[in-house]
Amino acid sequence: MFLWIAQQLHFPGLLNLFRYITFRAGAATATALFIGLLIGPRFIGWLRVRQGKGQPIRDDGPQSHLAKRGTPTMGGLMILTSLSVAMFLWMDFSNRYLWACMLITIGFGLIGFLDDYDKVTKRSHKGVSARVRLLAEFLVAGVGCGIITYGAGTQLYIPFYKGPVVDLWIFYPFFAAFVVVAFGNAVNLTDGLDGLASMPVIIAALAFLVISYLVGNAKFATYLGIPHVPGVGNLTVLCSAIVGAGLAFLWFNAPPAAVFMGDTGSLALGGALGSIAVATQHEIVLGIIGGLFVVEAMSVIIQVFFYKRTGKRVFKMAPIHHHFEQMGWSEPTVVIRFWIIAFVLALAGLSTLKLR
Repeated sequence: MFLWIAQQLHFPGLLNLFRYITFRAGAATATALFIGLLIGPRFIGWLRVRQGKGQPIRDDGPQSHLAKRGTPTMGGLMILTSLSVAMFLWMDFSNRYLWACMLITIGFGLIGFLDDYDKVTKRSHKGVSARVRLLAEFLVAGVGCGIITYGAGTQLYIPFYKGPVVDLWIFYPFFAAFVVVAFGNAVNLTDGLDGLASMPVIIAALAFLVISYLVGNAKFATYLGIPHVPGVGNLTVLCSAIVGAGLAFLWFNAPPAAVFMGDTGSLALGGALGSIAVATQHEIVLGIIGGLFVVEAMSVIIQVFFYKRTGKRVFKMAPIHHHFEQMGWSEPTVVIRFWIIAFVLALAGLSTLKLR
């Protein structure tokens, strides 16, 4: 918005300032953080009144979680509000990558909201059927990834190798949609403890802030041997807004949580990171940077697969963060140790930019 205003006013000094991606990225972080902290208390109070008993807690989960009954959910609405306002103020309206990623982010947030609403109104942790939800997610991801990949490269890049390894051709949009949906649900599965998903999302967003800036700069991309995608540098503004909105939410989500982000937030944030990875053509690197989310999702897949075939469980409980709780780790211990793992994985993912 401010960039557009400066362009209309033909004010060279102001226009030059707003053209700097780094300036708008910093402003987006500050804006999202400020708005999130400002609306947080009243927003949480409103959710508590509207939801009454809050998010349903699974009876077959860790017994320590039963004390969380009454905590409101749908805190992702607070994240989306602060994120959207920050983007409206600081994004470049002419950049299709930003519009596509925002479409996926808000679209996934809406799907998550409907799921949360169903859980709260029916007092059940099941929500919308998995088939319906996945269909809606693939529809949104397909449209968003279609916008991202239209006229762009369809090559697949892998870490530690200079240049593309294979051209997916017309299958690339389908692969891209799968990445977005898979990562959205991976983040959703990770959101099971106070602050567990929030900080790793922030860490991953910071990593992709660097990646999107480098990929969008021809000189840096050529030097590092990574794909150059003109215009994708503006995604640093989105990454920065995610960081600001995430930090504001974490202020209220820190143990003991005053609000849960719910599927509204986890699906939206996971979809956002997935779409950014697709736009920067760093889908495989996303699996490293977001390795914590991948492990959480794989633990559920492995648990279900083996239980259906053998009747035995590989983990004491899935997702894997509950496994460690069952081993005797306290919730803050699990959360902080997983944060450390997320930070190390982000550094490992960034190291692939040079080791090619």
